[in-house]
Amino acid sequence: MKNSRKALIIVFVIGMSVFGYSQYALASQIRVVIIQSDLIEENDQFSSYNVELEFENPSLLILTAGKTDFFVIADDKTIGEGKLEPFTLSALSNKSVKGTFQTESNLESENLPIVKISGVTKYDVLFSTIDVPFVYYPTEEQAREFIHQN
Repeated sequence: MKNSRKALIIVFVIGMSVFGYSQYALASQIRVVIIQSDLIEENDQFSSYNVELEFENPSLLILTAGKTDFFVIADDKTIGEGKLEPFTLSALSNKSVKGTFQTESNLESENLPIVKISGVTKYDVLFSTIDVPFVYYPTEEQAREFIHQN
């Protein structure tokens, strides 16, 4: 009886470990998309925007995120940074999150540079915290809004 109980406990621990690791791997695959960005203020030194991003959680974990810092990078140069409000991302769901973004200067270029948005979100899961980096390449139209080219 004791041996079968030990075997059951070992199988349970291994099963939970595999499940936990698979969910961690899925949580690391969170996708992000720009829903909306609106210019709220502009002057010679900076432009401020309200942004809305949508996060997609492919895991079975409920993820609670604190404030998220993100950076907008064009041609390998940081052109601005922003913050997103804290949010909870339910299992297997999408969540729209609002935030702000500010550029310090406008890019003047004939060609639209390659723009990417990257950041790290800290998610609280059970008794630990997972840092999940994200990278998003906006469409050409969205990129124009972020670097303020017409």
